[in-house]
Amino acid sequence: MMKITFCGADKIVTGSCHLLEINGKKILLDCGMFQGPRLIRDLNRRNFIFNPAEIDAVILSHAHIDHSGLLPKLIKEGFKGFVHCTPVTEELCEILLPDCGHIQESDAEIATRKGLRAGREAVEPLYTVDDAYLALKHFVTHDYDEDFELYPGVTVRFRVAGHILGSAIVTLQLEENGKKTKLIFTGDVGQPNVPILDDPYQIAGADFIITESTYGNRIHEVADREQELCDIVKDALSRGGNIIIPAFAVGRTQVMLYYFQKLMSSGKLPVVPIMVDSPMAIRATQVMLFNPDEYDEEAKSIFQKQGGHLIDMPNVKYTQTTEESKAINEMPSPVIIISASGMADAGRVLHHLKHNLWRKDSSVIFAGYQAEGSLGRLLVDGAKKVKIMGEEIVVGAKIYNMTGFSAHADKEQLLAWYKGMKNKPKAFFVVHGEYDSADAFAHTLRTELGTAAYIPNYGDKAIIDGSDWHIEETQIVQSETAVQSMRDYMRGFEKNYLTYKGKIERIAAHDPKKVPDVRSKLEKIKKYIDDVMKTL
Repeated sequence: MMKITFCGADKIVTGSCHLLEINGKKILLDCGMFQGPRLIRDLNRRNFIFNPAEIDAVILSHAHIDHSGLLPKLIKEGFKGFVHCTPVTEELCEILLPDCGHIQESDAEIATRKGLRAGREAVEPLYTVDDAYLALKHFVTHDYDEDFELYPGVTVRFRVAGHILGSAIVTLQLEENGKKTKLIFTGDVGQPNVPILDDPYQIAGADFIITESTYGNRIHEVADREQELCDIVKDALSRGGNIIIPAFAVGRTQVMLYYFQKLMSSGKLPVVPIMVDSPMAIRATQVMLFNPDEYDEEAKSIFQKQGGHLIDMPNVKYTQTTEESKAINEMPSPVIIISASGMADAGRVLHHLKHNLWRKDSSVIFAGYQAEGSLGRLLVDGAKKVKIMGEEIVVGAKIYNMTGFSAHADKEQLLAWYKGMKNKPKAFFVVHGEYDSADAFAHTLRTELGTAAYIPNYGDKAIIDGSDWHIEETQIVQSETAVQSMRDYMRGFEKNYLTYKGKIERIAAHDPKKVPDVRSKLEKIKKYIDDVMKTL
């Protein structure tokens, strides 16, 4: 009987990895890196729960590091097979994986320097840039809507996922012992009606579906993204200073350029200099520009009208070198600066924030999710002072937070997608979502579609025999009771916080002189919690 072992992105939105065993073959669906706080990142250094040398093939849904980022480690530890993906996914991995290798080398170097001074041993990088380039030699590409027989009894087809360029919904036609099974692995599913990308392909159905649930308990605000950007930028330009847009290098930067072209060519926004200051974003933009087959109909029409150029804006400049990046600070305002990273945690955008954040005429526009603890989140939440590269910066700039720019479908969009299926599955396996999100989406699937929906723990196995199935729960230490207990405790913690918040606001309103003292005490509490989190 075939098995699916859940090896990552289980009750968490990172580290996507699932092991399919059929007809004596072992096939990985994704091999992603765990990203986020140190507690999560440390999971990358644990051993795989399978032997990499025994894996026959990898099927990669898309290039994002939380789906592809452990491929160099897999190969370093013995994998000798091929990685199957779309052509554009390979192109983007050629950018992202070496960059990730560079980060691993840099982090290891810093940790080693600090460790040696403290009497600890040197730290080896998870993998190197060279390891990343070796991994890329294992890639084999397949076009959308093309059936390819991976092995006898295993036929694969990629469908458009609409998440980022090259992203794929993976459909698998499986046969073992004369019994046929259709399995779908969604990877990450994009929103419908977004610029440049086609909508997610409407699947006909399957026996079993491994589904993402990133926004399984949330609904995106209904917003005209183009108009929202137009209104915000108009307001920002009226202030007279520079506009800083922290943007993810893959996906978000390209969407921003697309919207700016439409708004400026139509006269809705004045033509001002736009600087794209991120080497990775520049390379990702080039990938987008040279792959018109990936465009939706609107983008294809623009591409043809502009003589084979999707983005044709003389006011856009791409800065590769450090010197070119520094020179932006000498340009007369206003300048729109698009730079990574999207959460303002690293990259060149930090330098631009350092030079502009204190200015009252400047503006910062966020267009994506800002994780807890990130600099972007601090600014969105209204911080008056922040530290950037060790220097305390007063926040004088106006901070804007745009809605509706997520690359993931929300609860209702995913549900509508599944309701569009002709054939309902026997079961959903709900992954790639925080516990609350996965739990809510599983409940929605059960009630709205009348199907089974299981949220796997790390190491759980789904045993499938044709259309019959059952779960073998992992023996790896996983305690649902403990998870639920912690969840309940945190909810109580949240309620206490809201009570304290109300009392503090009343104290401040009654006696404003107490505000500095209260603020000082709260800063001490925050520091204590931050220190505790660092030890986990």
